[in-house]
Amino acid sequence: QPEVGKPMRNCYSLPGPDFTYGMYLHKRDGGVAEAIGHWDAVKAKPHVRIMPRDFVTMGRMAVGEGCTTAREFALYYKFKDIRCKDEGILRYGCKIPPGMTFGRPGRPSTPFFDLMQHRYKELWMESQRARTVVQHVVKKKMSDVRGNRTTFLRTHPLPVKEESFWHPQRFEKV
Repeated sequence: QPEVGKPMRNCYSLPGPDFTYGMYLHKRDGGVAEAIGHWDAVKAKPHVRIMPRDFVTMGRMAVGEGCTTAREFALYYKFKDIRCKDEGILRYGCKIPPGMTFGRPGRPSTPFFDLMQHRYKELWMESQRARTVVQHVVKKKMSDVRGNRTTFLRTHPLPVKEESFWHPQRFEKV
């Protein structure tokens, strides 16, 4: 019978004060000093990627071998397993070329000496001068009057047609 006003007692006895609840890890139980001083780095496992089958190449080779029916093609595909080639995409864990940042090469540094001498301003001014010269040439070409058919015929008259003295044979005795 439970005592009045008190909960029922459980029948389990608790372990002693030196008992550790949960799982004790010998490897990583170094406390705060080990957590701050030593980072636990995980090495990446090589990822084996199975490429899909290259049915175009297998079909071409099967025709070259003389396969004509669907059964022959299926048997050829079963015994000749050709996979697509890997294009060499950079994956996690493989070496990245030097100078590459997230797949794009780094920008070349701007020469400070050119900045100090206003070299970029001079290049811009030269390009503007060349642009205005081109614009003037185009404008000059546009201002010329374009000749039409009448002006062409005035300068180049048509050749005069020579009158032919040929007559039909029946009028020769007249």
